[in-house]
Amino acid sequence: MRLTVLGCGDAFGSGGRLHTCFHVASEGTGFLVDCGASALIAMRRFGVDPNGIDTVFLTHLHGDHFGGLPWLILDGQLVSRRTKPLTIVGPPGIRARLPAAMEVLFPGSSTVERTFPVVVREIEAGAPETIGGVAVTAFAVEHPSGAPSHALRLAHAGKVLTYTGDTQWVEALVPAGVGADLMIAEGYTVERRVPFHLAWATLKARLPEIAPTRLMLTHMSPEMLAQTPDGYIAAEDGLVLEI
Repeated sequence: MRLTVLGCGDAFGSGGRLHTCFHVASEGTGFLVDCGASALIAMRRFGVDPNGIDTVFLTHLHGDHFGGLPWLILDGQLVSRRTKPLTIVGPPGIRARLPAAMEVLFPGSSTVERTFPVVVREIEAGAPETIGGVAVTAFAVEHPSGAPSHALRLAHAGKVLTYTGDTQWVEALVPAGVGADLMIAEGYTVERRVPFHLAWATLKARLPEIAPTRLMLTHMSPEMLAQTPDGYIAAEDGLVLEI
């Protein structure tokens, strides 16, 4: 399993970083974890073929985490000439939010006839499913987005990847991340508490319970970007990790 960081910035592009998007290439499949507004730009920049993406797994419905979908879908129709299905997996609400976003950005684009099917799946927290060969379990977190927000635990080819999404500390992050080969976690601040976001000090205190093999922090504010990493990998756009 190879992970490429296509974007690891916060909503405001701190440090000049692109919006959240992680690409995973694994045996027989390729998928995204979140698809922020700049995702297609990042794919072009870092050499990821949009047609190689089978599934997009979404943590929540903020633009810096799902806003790249209209461009990804339109690229498949107009540029990359996609023919195989694209599956979008997200929390309840994505089935209505996606066409609404497409209509705001490109009127008429949500109903145009396409050369490929777009399959939208809504998943509930605590109900494991296997989609596109990837075992996914969603965990409820605290981050208002007009729909439920999730942390995701994804397993494929004997490896486990966990992503907290954006959230303040919730106990569900322990089972979501326990023993993961790679845990990607929001590290928005060092110690300062920001509602609905995760501070590194808070997460660090609970790491012995989670015990991931490796930890990568993402979605960092300027104060976190100024820190020297201690016990974690600092995400950077374009970073590639073998899991």
